[in-house]
Amino acid sequence: MSINATRDDEFLKSVSKKITLGRLFKYLLAYKIQITIVLFIMLITVSITLINPLIMERAIDVHIANHEYNNLLMLGGFALAINVMYVLLVKLRMYMMSKMSNNVLLTIRQELYTHIQKLSFSFFDSRPTGKILARIIGDVNSLKDVLSNSVTTLIPDFVTLCAVVAIMMVKNWRLAIAALISLPIMIIGMWIIQTYSHVRWQIHRKKSSNLNAFIHEDMAGIRIVQSFTAEEETGEAFDQLLKEHRGSFVNAIVINDAFGSVIDFCWGLGTISMYFVGIKVLGIGASNVGTLVAFGSYIMMFWRPIMNLSNFYNQLLTNITGAERIFDILDTKPEIADSEAVNELPEIKGTVQFDHVSFAYDEDTQVLNNVSFKINPGETIALVGPTGAGKTTIVNLISRFYDVQKGHIYIDGYDIKDVSIESLRRQMGIMTQDNFLFSGTIKDNIRYGKLDATDEEIIAAAKSVNAHDFIMKLEKGYDTELQERGNGLSIGQRQLLAFARTMVSMPKILILDEATSSIDTHTEVLVQQGIEALLKGRTSFVIAHRLSTIRKADRIFVIDDGGIQEEGTSEELLEKKGFYYNLYMAQFKNV
Repeated sequence: MSINATRDDEFLKSVSKKITLGRLFKYLLAYKIQITIVLFIMLITVSITLINPLIMERAIDVHIANHEYNNLLMLGGFALAINVMYVLLVKLRMYMMSKMSNNVLLTIRQELYTHIQKLSFSFFDSRPTGKILARIIGDVNSLKDVLSNSVTTLIPDFVTLCAVVAIMMVKNWRLAIAALISLPIMIIGMWIIQTYSHVRWQIHRKKSSNLNAFIHEDMAGIRIVQSFTAEEETGEAFDQLLKEHRGSFVNAIVINDAFGSVIDFCWGLGTISMYFVGIKVLGIGASNVGTLVAFGSYIMMFWRPIMNLSNFYNQLLTNITGAERIFDILDTKPEIADSEAVNELPEIKGTVQFDHVSFAYDEDTQVLNNVSFKINPGETIALVGPTGAGKTTIVNLISRFYDVQKGHIYIDGYDIKDVSIESLRRQMGIMTQDNFLFSGTIKDNIRYGKLDATDEEIIAAAKSVNAHDFIMKLEKGYDTELQERGNGLSIGQRQLLAFARTMVSMPKILILDEATSSIDTHTEVLVQQGIEALLKGRTSFVIAHRLSTIRKADRIFVIDDGGIQEEGTSEELLEKKGFYYNLYMAQFKNV
Protein backbone atom coordinates (compact mmCIF):
# COMPACT_ATOMS: atom_id res chain seq x y z
CA MET A 1 0.00 0.00 0.00
CA SER A 2 1.30 3.45 -0.88
CA ILE A 3 0.92 5.29 2.40
CA ASN A 4 3.07 8.28 1.53
CA ALA A 5 1.07 9.04 -1.61
CA THR A 6 -2.02 9.80 0.42
CA ARG A 7 -0.11 12.03 2.81
CA ASP A 8 1.23 14.45 0.20
CA ASP A 9 -0.48 17.82 0.51
CA GLU A 10 -2.23 19.03 -2.62
CA PHE A 11 -0.98 22.13 -4.36
CA LEU A 12 -3.53 24.88 -4.97
CA LYS A 13 -2.74 27.89 -7.10
CA SER A 14 -3.20 31.18 -5.28
CA VAL A 15 -6.52 32.82 -6.15
CA SER A 16 -8.00 36.02 -4.75
CA LYS A 17 -10.78 35.42 -2.22
CA LYS A 18 -12.75 38.12 -4.00
CA ILE A 19 -12.65 36.18 -7.27
CA THR A 20 -13.57 32.92 -5.53
CA LEU A 21 -16.52 34.54 -3.74
CA GLY A 22 -17.68 36.18 -6.96
CA ARG A 23 -17.77 32.80 -8.72
CA LEU A 24 -19.55 31.21 -5.78
CA PHE A 25 -22.24 33.87 -5.49
CA LYS A 26 -22.98 33.69 -9.24
CA TYR A 27 -24.82 30.45 -8.51
CA LEU A 28 -27.35 32.47 -6.48
CA LEU A 29 -28.24 34.55 -9.54
CA ALA A 30 -30.37 31.66 -10.79
CA TYR A 31 -32.77 32.50 -7.94
CA LYS A 32 -33.30 36.21 -8.56
CA ILE A 33 -37.03 36.17 -7.72
CA GLN A 34 -36.50 34.31 -4.44
CA ILE A 35 -33.61 36.59 -3.47
CA THR A 36 -35.73 39.65 -4.23
CA ILE A 37 -38.44 38.33 -1.90
CA VAL A 38 -35.83 37.57 0.79
CA LEU A 39 -34.38 41.09 0.46
CA PHE A 40 -37.85 42.62 0.80
CA ILE A 41 -38.44 40.52 3.93
CA MET A 42 -35.09 41.65 5.31
CA LEU A 43 -36.00 45.29 4.67
CA ILE A 44 -39.07 44.85 6.84
CA THR A 45 -37.25 42.97 9.62
CA VAL A 46 -34.36 45.48 9.72
CA SER A 47 -36.86 48.32 9.91
CA ILE A 48 -38.59 46.66 12.87
CA THR A 49 -35.23 46.19 14.59
CA LEU A 50 -34.41 49.87 14.17
CA ILE A 51 -37.83 51.01 15.36
CA ASN A 52 -37.71 49.07 18.65
CA PRO A 53 -35.24 51.41 20.44
CA LEU A 54 -37.27 54.43 19.32
CA ILE A 55 -40.38 52.79 20.78
CA MET A 56 -38.56 52.32 24.09
CA GLU A 57 -37.36 55.92 24.06
CA ARG A 58 -40.86 57.25 23.45
CA ALA A 59 -42.35 54.93 26.08
CA ILE A 60 -39.89 56.15 28.75
CA ASP A 61 -39.43 59.84 27.91
CA VAL A 62 -43.01 60.57 26.78
CA HIS A 63 -45.68 58.14 27.93
CA ILE A 64 -44.21 57.02 31.28
CA ALA A 65 -42.84 60.48 32.11
CA ASN A 66 -46.25 62.06 31.42
CA HIS A 67 -48.28 59.15 32.90
CA GLU A 68 -49.97 58.47 29.52
CA TYR A 69 -50.72 54.83 30.29
CA ASN A 70 -53.40 54.36 27.62
CA ASN A 71 -50.98 55.56 24.96
CA LEU A 72 -48.30 53.35 26.53
CA LEU A 73 -50.63 50.35 26.24
CA MET A 74 -51.35 51.14 22.58
CA LEU A 75 -47.63 51.55 21.90
CA GLY A 76 -46.98 48.20 23.61
CA GLY A 77 -49.63 46.50 21.47
CA PHE A 78 -48.06 47.97 18.33
CA ALA A 79 -44.62 46.78 19.44
CA LEU A 80 -45.97 43.28 20.12
CA ALA A 81 -47.65 43.07 16.71
CA ILE A 82 -44.62 44.15 14.70
CA ASN A 83 -42.28 41.86 16.67
CA VAL A 84 -44.56 38.83 16.16
CA MET A 85 -44.47 39.69 12.45
CA TYR A 86 -40.67 39.98 12.77
CA VAL A 87 -40.37 36.43 14.17
CA LEU A 88 -42.57 34.97 11.40
CA LEU A 89 -40.73 36.81 8.64
CA VAL A 90 -37.33 35.70 9.98
CA LYS A 91 -38.46 32.06 9.92
CA LEU A 92 -39.73 32.49 6.35
CA ARG A 93 -36.44 34.11 5.33
CA MET A 94 -34.40 31.29 6.87
CA TYR A 95 -36.54 28.66 5.15
CA MET A 96 -36.19 30.29 1.73
CA MET A 97 -32.43 30.77 2.05
CA SER A 98 -31.92 27.24 3.31
CA LYS A 99 -33.82 25.89 0.33
CA MET A 100 -31.86 28.06 -2.09
CA SER A 101 -28.49 27.17 -0.61
CA ASN A 102 -29.29 23.45 -0.76
CA ASN A 103 -30.30 23.82 -4.42
CA VAL A 104 -27.06 25.65 -5.15
CA LEU A 105 -25.04 22.91 -3.44
CA LEU A 106 -26.87 20.35 -5.55
CA THR A 107 -26.01 22.31 -8.70
CA ILE A 108 -22.34 22.65 -7.72
CA ARG A 109 -22.03 18.97 -6.81
CA GLN A 110 -23.68 17.89 -10.09
CA GLU A 111 -21.46 20.25 -12.08
CA LEU A 112 -18.35 19.02 -10.28
CA TYR A 113 -19.25 15.35 -10.70
CA THR A 114 -20.07 15.79 -14.39
CA HIS A 115 -16.81 17.66 -14.97
CA ILE A 116 -14.71 15.06 -13.17
CA GLN A 117 -16.17 12.30 -15.35
CA LYS A 118 -14.90 14.16 -18.42
CA LEU A 119 -11.35 14.56 -17.16
CA SER A 120 -8.55 12.55 -18.69
CA PHE A 121 -6.88 9.49 -17.20
CA SER A 122 -3.85 11.61 -16.33
CA PHE A 123 -5.98 13.50 -13.78
CA PHE A 124 -6.89 10.28 -11.96
CA ASP A 125 -3.37 8.91 -12.31
CA SER A 126 -2.08 11.71 -10.08
CA ARG A 127 -4.85 11.78 -7.41
CA PRO A 128 -6.06 9.15 -4.95
CA THR A 129 -9.81 8.49 -5.15
CA GLY A 130 -10.26 9.58 -1.53
CA LYS A 131 -9.02 13.09 -2.32
CA ILE A 132 -11.47 13.38 -5.20
CA LEU A 133 -14.30 12.23 -2.92
CA ALA A 134 -13.29 14.88 -0.37
CA ARG A 135 -13.87 17.57 -3.00
CA ILE A 136 -17.25 16.26 -4.13
CA ILE A 137 -18.65 15.65 -0.64
CA GLY A 138 -16.80 17.48 2.13
CA ASP A 139 -15.76 20.62 0.28
CA VAL A 140 -19.20 21.13 -1.28
CA ASN A 141 -20.95 20.63 2.07
CA SER A 142 -18.69 23.26 3.65
CA LEU A 143 -20.23 25.94 1.42
CA LYS A 144 -23.79 25.63 2.74
CA ASP A 145 -23.50 28.13 5.60
CA VAL A 146 -21.53 30.58 3.46
CA LEU A 147 -24.22 30.63 0.78
CA SER A 148 -27.10 30.84 3.22
CA ASN A 149 -25.59 33.47 5.50
CA SER A 150 -24.26 35.58 2.64
CA VAL A 151 -27.76 36.93 2.10
CA THR A 152 -29.39 36.42 5.50
CA THR A 153 -26.45 37.85 7.50
CA LEU A 154 -24.21 39.93 5.28
CA ILE A 155 -26.83 42.22 3.73
CA PRO A 156 -29.19 42.88 6.68
CA ASP A 157 -26.35 43.34 9.17
CA PHE A 158 -24.54 45.72 6.86
CA VAL A 159 -27.73 47.73 6.34
CA THR A 160 -28.35 47.70 10.09
CA LEU A 161 -24.86 49.02 10.78
CA CYS A 162 -25.25 51.92 8.36
CA ALA A 163 -28.74 52.76 9.65
CA VAL A 164 -27.69 52.59 13.32
CA VAL A 165 -24.72 54.90 12.75
CA ALA A 166 -26.95 57.36 10.89
CA ILE A 167 -29.63 57.37 13.62
CA MET A 168 -27.05 57.74 16.40
CA MET A 169 -25.36 60.63 14.60
CA VAL A 170 -28.68 62.40 14.09
CA LYS A 171 -29.81 61.96 17.69
CA ASN A 172 -26.49 62.81 19.39
CA TRP A 173 -23.23 62.86 17.47
CA ARG A 174 -21.09 63.05 20.65
CA LEU A 175 -22.56 59.84 22.03
CA ALA A 176 -22.21 58.26 18.61
CA ILE A 177 -18.50 59.03 18.39
CA ALA A 178 -17.96 57.78 21.94
CA ALA A 179 -19.74 54.52 21.10
CA LEU A 180 -17.65 54.00 17.96
CA ILE A 181 -14.28 55.01 19.39
CA SER A 182 -13.01 51.40 19.51
CA LEU A 183 -13.83 50.70 15.84
CA PRO A 184 -10.24 51.31 14.55
CA ILE A 185 -8.89 48.81 17.08
CA MET A 186 -11.32 46.19 15.79
CA ILE A 187 -10.40 46.80 12.13
CA ILE A 188 -6.67 46.42 12.79
CA GLY A 189 -7.20 43.32 14.94
CA MET A 190 -9.41 41.60 12.35
CA TRP A 191 -6.99 42.33 9.52
CA ILE A 192 -4.13 40.71 11.43
CA ILE A 193 -6.20 37.67 12.43
CA GLN A 194 -7.62 36.94 8.97
CA THR A 195 -4.15 36.96 7.42
CA TYR A 196 -3.11 33.98 9.55
CA SER A 197 -6.51 32.29 9.72
CA HIS A 198 -6.95 31.66 5.97
CA VAL A 199 -3.56 29.99 5.66
CA ARG A 200 -4.25 27.69 8.60
CA TRP A 201 -7.66 26.65 7.26
CA GLN A 202 -6.06 25.84 3.91
CA ILE A 203 -3.65 23.52 5.71
CA HIS A 204 -6.54 21.91 7.63
CA ARG A 205 -8.46 21.20 4.39
CA LYS A 206 -5.39 19.52 2.93
CA LYS A 207 -4.94 17.37 6.03
CA SER A 208 -8.63 16.40 5.87
CA SER A 209 -8.18 15.39 2.25
CA ASN A 210 -5.11 13.31 3.10
CA LEU A 211 -6.98 11.52 5.89
CA ASN A 212 -9.96 10.80 3.64
CA ALA A 213 -7.69 9.45 0.89
CA PHE A 214 -5.87 7.14 3.32
CA ILE A 215 -9.09 5.72 4.76
CA HIS A 216 -10.46 5.04 1.26
CA GLU A 217 -7.25 3.36 0.14
CA ASP A 218 -6.96 1.29 3.33
CA MET A 219 -10.54 0.02 3.08
CA ALA A 220 -10.14 -0.77 -0.63
CA GLY A 221 -7.00 -2.78 0.10
CA ILE A 222 -8.12 -4.36 3.38
CA ARG A 223 -7.54 -7.87 2.06
CA ILE A 224 -3.90 -7.04 1.31
CA VAL A 225 -3.50 -5.38 4.71
CA GLN A 226 -4.81 -8.44 6.52
CA SER A 227 -2.97 -10.89 4.25
CA PHE A 228 0.37 -9.34 5.18
CA THR A 229 -0.67 -8.68 8.82
CA ALA A 230 0.02 -4.99 8.26
CA GLU A 231 -2.76 -3.77 10.56
CA GLU A 232 -0.30 -2.33 13.05
CA GLU A 233 1.67 -0.40 10.40
CA THR A 234 -1.45 1.03 8.77
CA GLY A 235 -2.82 1.84 12.22
CA GLU A 236 0.30 3.82 13.02
CA ALA A 237 0.04 5.66 9.71
CA PHE A 238 -3.62 6.43 10.43
CA ASP A 239 -2.75 7.72 13.91
CA GLN A 240 -0.13 10.02 12.41
CA LEU A 241 -2.57 11.39 9.84
CA LEU A 242 -5.17 11.81 12.57
CA LYS A 243 -2.72 13.78 14.71
CA GLU A 244 -1.85 16.00 11.75
CA HIS A 245 -5.57 16.54 11.04
CA ARG A 246 -6.33 17.36 14.68
CA GLY A 247 -3.27 19.59 15.01
CA SER A 248 -4.17 21.58 11.91
CA PHE A 249 -7.71 22.05 13.25
CA VAL A 250 -6.50 23.24 16.64
CA ASN A 251 -4.06 25.65 15.01
CA ALA A 252 -6.84 27.08 12.85
CA ILE A 253 -9.49 27.29 15.55
CA VAL A 254 -7.14 29.06 17.99
CA ILE A 255 -6.75 31.89 15.50
CA ASN A 256 -10.46 31.74 14.69
CA ASP A 257 -11.49 32.24 18.30
CA ALA A 258 -9.49 35.45 18.47
CA PHE A 259 -12.16 37.13 16.32
CA GLY A 260 -14.75 36.91 19.09
CA SER A 261 -12.32 38.16 21.73
CA VAL A 262 -11.42 41.24 19.69
CA ILE A 263 -15.10 42.05 19.05
CA ASP A 264 -16.05 41.57 22.71
CA PHE A 265 -13.23 43.83 23.84
CA CYS A 266 -14.16 46.59 21.37
CA TRP A 267 -17.87 46.20 22.20
CA GLY A 268 -17.23 46.60 25.90
CA LEU A 269 -14.87 49.54 25.37
CA GLY A 270 -17.41 51.32 23.16
CA THR A 271 -20.25 50.76 25.64
CA ILE A 272 -18.23 52.07 28.59
CA SER A 273 -17.12 55.08 26.56
CA MET A 274 -20.70 55.88 25.52
CA TYR A 275 -22.10 55.74 29.06
CA PHE A 276 -19.14 57.70 30.43
CA VAL A 277 -19.63 60.50 27.92
CA GLY A 278 -23.41 60.42 28.33
CA ILE A 279 -23.45 60.57 32.12
CA LYS A 280 -20.20 62.27 33.19
CA VAL A 281 -19.30 64.52 30.28
CA LEU A 282 -22.68 65.59 28.89
CA GLY A 283 -24.48 65.24 32.18
CA ILE A 284 -27.69 63.68 30.82
CA GLY A 285 -30.44 64.05 33.39
CA ALA A 286 -33.42 61.93 34.27
CA SER A 287 -35.55 63.55 31.57
CA ASN A 288 -33.23 62.02 28.93
CA VAL A 289 -33.09 58.51 30.34
CA GLY A 290 -35.00 57.22 27.31
CA THR A 291 -32.34 58.60 24.97
CA LEU A 292 -29.58 56.91 26.95
CA VAL A 293 -31.50 53.61 26.97
CA ALA A 294 -32.10 53.94 23.23
CA PHE A 295 -28.38 54.54 22.70
CA GLY A 296 -27.64 51.49 24.81
CA SER A 297 -29.86 49.47 22.48
CA TYR A 298 -28.34 51.01 19.39
CA ILE A 299 -24.79 50.34 20.50
CA MET A 300 -25.84 46.72 21.05
CA MET A 301 -27.45 46.75 17.60
CA PHE A 302 -24.18 48.14 16.21
CA TRP A 303 -21.80 45.63 17.77
CA ARG A 304 -24.06 42.59 17.41
CA PRO A 305 -24.08 42.85 13.58
CA ILE A 306 -20.33 43.34 13.72
CA MET A 307 -20.13 40.16 15.78
CA ASN A 308 -22.37 38.43 13.23
CA LEU A 309 -20.29 39.77 10.36
CA SER A 310 -17.09 38.68 12.05
CA ASN A 311 -18.58 35.22 12.57
CA PHE A 312 -19.57 35.19 8.90
CA TYR A 313 -16.09 36.31 7.90
CA ASN A 314 -14.69 33.70 10.23
CA GLN A 315 -16.92 31.13 8.58
CA LEU A 316 -15.85 32.45 5.21
CA LEU A 317 -12.17 31.96 6.01
CA THR A 318 -12.96 28.49 7.30
CA ASN A 319 -14.85 27.38 4.22
CA ILE A 320 -13.53 29.50 1.35
CA THR A 321 -10.76 26.93 0.91
CA GLY A 322 -13.49 24.42 0.03
CA ALA A 323 -14.64 26.70 -2.78
CA GLU A 324 -11.04 27.17 -3.93
CA ARG A 325 -10.55 23.40 -4.10
CA ILE A 326 -13.82 22.95 -6.01
CA PHE A 327 -13.00 25.63 -8.56
CA ASP A 328 -9.49 24.21 -8.87
CA ILE A 329 -11.02 21.02 -10.29
CA LEU A 330 -13.63 22.86 -12.38
CA ASP A 331 -10.78 24.88 -13.92
CA THR A 332 -8.87 21.71 -14.77
CA LYS A 333 -9.28 21.19 -18.49
CA PRO A 334 -9.54 17.66 -19.91
CA GLU A 335 -6.36 16.84 -21.77
CA ILE A 336 -8.42 14.66 -24.10
CA ALA A 337 -11.31 16.64 -25.55
CA ASP A 338 -13.14 17.15 -28.82
CA SER A 339 -11.84 19.94 -31.03
CA GLU A 340 -14.19 22.66 -32.27
CA ALA A 341 -14.25 21.23 -35.79
CA VAL A 342 -14.91 17.68 -34.66
CA ASN A 343 -16.98 15.31 -36.83
CA GLU A 344 -18.95 12.18 -36.04
CA LEU A 345 -17.15 8.96 -36.90
CA PRO A 346 -19.45 7.01 -39.23
CA GLU A 347 -19.96 3.27 -38.88
CA ILE A 348 -16.53 1.75 -39.36
CA LYS A 349 -15.13 -1.42 -40.89
CA GLY A 350 -12.16 -1.56 -38.54
CA THR A 351 -8.98 -0.47 -40.32
CA VAL A 352 -6.46 0.82 -37.77
CA GLN A 353 -3.25 2.58 -38.75
CA PHE A 354 -0.41 4.01 -36.65
CA ASP A 355 1.61 6.59 -38.61
CA HIS A 356 4.99 7.31 -36.97
CA VAL A 357 3.46 7.48 -33.50
CA SER A 358 5.53 8.54 -30.49
CA PHE A 359 4.23 8.79 -26.94
CA ALA A 360 5.58 9.45 -23.44
CA TYR A 361 3.75 9.72 -20.12
CA ASP A 362 6.38 12.22 -18.99
CA GLU A 363 9.61 13.68 -20.30
CA ASP A 364 11.74 10.95 -18.76
CA THR A 365 9.67 7.95 -19.92
CA GLN A 366 9.50 7.43 -23.69
CA VAL A 367 7.08 4.50 -24.19
CA LEU A 368 6.58 4.45 -27.96
CA ASN A 369 9.01 5.84 -30.50
CA ASN A 370 8.08 6.30 -34.18
CA VAL A 371 5.75 3.28 -34.32
CA SER A 372 3.95 2.52 -37.60
CA PHE A 373 1.66 -0.37 -38.57
CA LYS A 374 -1.63 -1.03 -40.35
CA ILE A 375 -4.35 -3.45 -39.25
CA ASN A 376 -6.94 -4.63 -41.74
CA PRO A 377 -10.64 -5.04 -40.87
CA GLY A 378 -11.34 -8.30 -39.06
CA GLU A 379 -7.72 -8.99 -38.13
CA THR A 380 -6.84 -10.22 -34.66
CA ILE A 381 -3.60 -8.70 -33.41
CA ALA A 382 -1.89 -10.03 -30.30
CA LEU A 383 0.46 -7.77 -28.36
CA VAL A 384 3.15 -9.41 -26.24
CA GLY A 385 6.25 -8.13 -24.53
CA PRO A 386 7.75 -7.38 -21.13
CA THR A 387 5.85 -5.41 -18.52
CA GLY A 388 5.96 -1.67 -19.23
CA ALA A 389 6.94 -2.13 -22.88
CA GLY A 390 3.89 -0.23 -24.18
CA LYS A 391 1.28 -2.88 -24.98
CA THR A 392 -1.49 -1.25 -22.95
CA THR A 393 -0.33 2.15 -24.16
CA ILE A 394 -1.07 1.15 -27.76
CA VAL A 395 -4.68 0.20 -27.04
CA ASN A 396 -5.13 3.26 -24.79
CA LEU A 397 -4.04 5.45 -27.68
CA ILE A 398 -6.47 3.72 -30.05
CA SER A 399 -9.27 4.36 -27.55
CA ARG A 400 -7.94 7.92 -27.18
CA PHE A 401 -7.57 7.74 -23.42
CA TYR A 402 -4.31 9.57 -24.13
CA ASP A 403 -3.19 11.63 -27.14
CA VAL A 404 -0.01 10.97 -29.08
CA GLN A 405 2.79 13.55 -28.93
CA LYS A 406 3.91 12.84 -32.49
CA GLY A 407 2.36 11.10 -35.46
CA HIS A 408 -1.23 10.14 -36.21
CA ILE A 409 -3.67 7.31 -35.59
CA TYR A 410 -6.27 6.59 -38.24
CA ILE A 411 -9.41 4.44 -38.12
CA ASP A 412 -10.87 3.78 -41.55
CA GLY A 413 -8.80 6.74 -42.74
CA TYR A 414 -10.15 9.15 -40.13
CA ASP A 415 -7.66 10.78 -37.78
CA ILE A 416 -9.11 9.97 -34.36
CA LYS A 417 -8.39 13.53 -33.20
CA ASP A 418 -10.81 14.80 -35.84
CA VAL A 419 -13.79 12.71 -34.70
CA SER A 420 -15.83 12.95 -31.52
CA ILE A 421 -14.68 10.82 -28.62
CA GLU A 422 -18.21 9.49 -28.09
CA SER A 423 -18.59 8.30 -31.70
CA LEU A 424 -15.14 6.66 -31.51
CA ARG A 425 -15.58 4.76 -28.25
CA ARG A 426 -19.16 3.82 -29.04
CA GLN A 427 -17.82 1.47 -31.72
CA MET A 428 -15.24 -0.11 -29.44
CA GLY A 429 -15.46 -2.85 -26.88
CA ILE A 430 -12.80 -2.47 -24.22
CA MET A 431 -12.07 -5.22 -21.73
CA THR A 432 -9.34 -4.34 -19.24
CA GLN A 433 -7.53 -6.17 -16.46
CA ASP A 434 -9.90 -4.57 -13.94
CA ASN A 435 -13.15 -6.54 -14.06
CA PHE A 436 -14.95 -3.84 -12.06
CA LEU A 437 -18.60 -4.53 -11.34
CA PHE A 438 -21.07 -1.99 -9.95
CA SER A 439 -23.60 -2.42 -7.19
CA GLY A 440 -26.86 -3.52 -8.85
CA THR A 441 -28.25 -6.51 -10.66
CA ILE A 442 -26.32 -8.75 -13.02
CA LYS A 443 -28.62 -7.57 -15.79
CA ASP A 444 -27.79 -3.91 -15.08
CA ASN A 445 -24.06 -4.64 -15.04
CA ILE A 446 -24.15 -6.31 -18.44
CA ARG A 447 -26.41 -3.58 -19.83
CA TYR A 448 -23.77 -1.02 -18.84
CA GLY A 449 -21.99 -1.94 -22.07
CA LYS A 450 -25.04 -0.86 -24.07
CA LEU A 451 -27.54 1.17 -22.08
CA ASP A 452 -30.44 0.47 -24.45
CA ALA A 453 -29.76 -3.28 -24.71
CA THR A 454 -32.81 -5.51 -24.55
CA ASP A 455 -33.07 -8.49 -22.22
CA GLU A 456 -32.62 -10.75 -25.22
CA GLU A 457 -29.36 -9.01 -26.18
CA ILE A 458 -28.10 -9.28 -22.60
CA ILE A 459 -28.81 -13.01 -22.47
CA ALA A 460 -27.22 -13.52 -25.89
CA ALA A 461 -24.05 -11.71 -24.75
CA ALA A 462 -23.90 -13.81 -21.58
CA LYS A 463 -24.34 -17.02 -23.57
CA SER A 464 -21.61 -16.02 -26.02
CA VAL A 465 -19.04 -15.96 -23.22
CA ASN A 466 -20.53 -18.98 -21.42
CA ALA A 467 -21.75 -16.88 -18.45
CA HIS A 468 -25.43 -17.79 -18.88
CA ASP A 469 -25.23 -21.16 -17.13
CA PHE A 470 -23.69 -19.92 -13.88
CA ILE A 471 -26.04 -16.88 -13.85
CA MET A 472 -29.11 -19.13 -14.09
CA LYS A 473 -27.85 -21.21 -11.16
CA LEU A 474 -28.06 -18.13 -8.93
CA GLU A 475 -31.25 -17.73 -6.90
CA LYS A 476 -32.57 -14.74 -8.87
CA GLY A 477 -30.70 -15.31 -12.12
CA TYR A 478 -30.10 -12.09 -14.04
CA ASP A 479 -31.93 -10.13 -11.31
CA THR A 480 -29.39 -11.17 -8.66
CA GLU A 481 -28.15 -8.12 -6.76
CA LEU A 482 -24.36 -7.74 -6.72
CA GLN A 483 -22.39 -6.15 -3.94
CA GLU A 484 -19.68 -3.59 -4.57
CA ARG A 485 -17.10 -4.88 -7.07
CA GLY A 486 -19.09 -8.11 -7.39
CA ASN A 487 -18.16 -9.45 -3.97
CA GLY A 488 -19.77 -12.84 -3.49
CA LEU A 489 -18.84 -14.04 -6.98
CA SER A 490 -15.65 -15.87 -7.84
CA ILE A 491 -12.95 -14.04 -9.77
CA GLY A 492 -13.75 -16.14 -12.83
CA GLN A 493 -17.47 -15.34 -12.62
CA ARG A 494 -16.76 -11.63 -12.33
CA GLN A 495 -14.50 -11.87 -15.36
CA LEU A 496 -17.23 -13.59 -17.39
CA LEU A 497 -19.74 -10.87 -16.51
CA ALA A 498 -17.22 -8.23 -17.54
CA PHE A 499 -16.84 -10.08 -20.85
CA ALA A 500 -20.58 -10.12 -21.36
CA ARG A 501 -20.74 -6.38 -20.63
CA THR A 502 -18.12 -5.73 -23.32
CA MET A 503 -19.71 -8.06 -25.87
CA VAL A 504 -23.29 -6.76 -25.58
CA SER A 505 -22.31 -3.62 -27.51
CA MET A 506 -21.23 -5.75 -30.51
CA PRO A 507 -18.17 -3.56 -31.12
CA LYS A 508 -16.40 -3.07 -34.44
CA ILE A 509 -13.04 -2.94 -32.68
CA LEU A 510 -12.45 -5.22 -29.73
CA ILE A 511 -9.71 -4.63 -27.15
CA LEU A 512 -8.85 -7.35 -24.64
CA ASP A 513 -6.17 -6.19 -22.21
CA GLU A 514 -5.12 -9.18 -20.08
CA ALA A 515 -8.81 -10.08 -20.15
CA THR A 516 -8.27 -13.72 -19.17
CA SER A 517 -5.59 -13.13 -16.54
CA SER A 518 -7.97 -13.87 -13.63
CA ILE A 519 -9.72 -16.88 -15.14
CA ASP A 520 -8.85 -20.42 -14.21
CA THR A 521 -7.92 -22.88 -16.94
CA HIS A 522 -11.36 -24.52 -17.09
CA THR A 523 -13.16 -21.17 -17.30
CA GLU A 524 -10.65 -19.92 -19.86
CA VAL A 525 -11.59 -22.78 -22.18
CA LEU A 526 -15.26 -21.75 -21.93
CA VAL A 527 -14.46 -18.09 -22.56
CA GLN A 528 -12.17 -18.88 -25.48
CA GLN A 529 -14.98 -20.71 -27.22
CA GLY A 530 -17.17 -17.62 -27.03
CA ILE A 531 -14.38 -15.18 -27.85
CA GLU A 532 -13.32 -17.01 -30.99
CA ALA A 533 -16.78 -16.63 -32.45
CA LEU A 534 -16.98 -12.97 -31.45
CA LEU A 535 -13.55 -12.12 -32.88
CA LYS A 536 -14.71 -13.06 -36.37
CA GLY A 537 -15.42 -10.00 -38.47
CA ARG A 538 -14.00 -7.62 -35.86
CA THR A 539 -10.67 -5.90 -35.64
CA SER A 540 -9.29 -7.12 -32.33
CA PHE A 541 -6.31 -6.33 -30.14
CA VAL A 542 -5.45 -8.94 -27.54
CA ILE A 543 -2.89 -8.40 -24.80
CA ALA A 544 -2.09 -11.56 -22.87
CA HIS A 545 0.80 -13.16 -21.08
CA ARG A 546 -0.85 -16.55 -21.55
CA LEU A 547 0.26 -17.49 -25.05
CA SER A 548 -2.46 -20.12 -25.22
CA THR A 549 -4.96 -17.30 -25.73
CA ILE A 550 -3.15 -15.72 -28.70
CA ARG A 551 -1.70 -18.59 -30.73
CA LYS A 552 -4.53 -18.30 -33.25
CA ALA A 553 -4.05 -14.53 -33.76
CA ASP A 554 -3.57 -13.37 -37.35
CA ARG A 555 -0.49 -11.44 -36.32
CA ILE A 556 1.56 -11.13 -33.14
CA PHE A 557 3.46 -7.93 -32.33
CA VAL A 558 6.34 -8.24 -29.89
CA ILE A 559 6.54 -4.82 -28.22
CA ASP A 560 9.79 -3.74 -26.56
CA ASP A 561 12.22 -0.84 -26.44
CA GLY A 562 9.65 1.68 -27.75
CA GLY A 563 8.56 -0.23 -30.85
CA ILE A 564 7.61 -3.47 -32.61
CA GLN A 565 10.60 -5.78 -32.42
CA GLU A 566 8.99 -8.86 -33.98
CA GLU A 567 5.88 -9.37 -36.11
CA GLY A 568 4.23 -12.44 -37.59
CA THR A 569 2.11 -15.47 -36.81
CA SER A 570 2.92 -17.74 -33.90
CA GLU A 571 4.60 -20.24 -36.22
CA GLU A 572 6.64 -17.55 -37.99
CA LEU A 573 7.89 -16.07 -34.74
CA LEU A 574 8.81 -19.47 -33.35
CA GLU A 575 11.01 -20.02 -36.38
CA LYS A 576 12.84 -16.74 -35.70
CA LYS A 577 13.75 -17.99 -32.21
CA GLY A 578 13.65 -14.48 -30.74
CA PHE A 579 11.77 -12.99 -27.81
CA TYR A 580 8.49 -14.77 -28.65
CA TYR A 581 10.26 -18.11 -28.99
CA ASN A 582 11.89 -17.72 -25.57
CA LEU A 583 8.59 -16.71 -24.00
CA TYR A 584 6.80 -19.62 -25.67
CA MET A 585 9.36 -22.17 -24.55
CA ALA A 586 9.26 -20.83 -20.99
CA GLN A 587 5.51 -21.43 -20.82
CA PHE A 588 5.19 -24.71 -22.71
CA LYS A 589 8.44 -26.65 -22.36
CA ASN A 590 7.01 -28.68 -19.45
CA VAL A 591 3.56 -29.14 -20.96
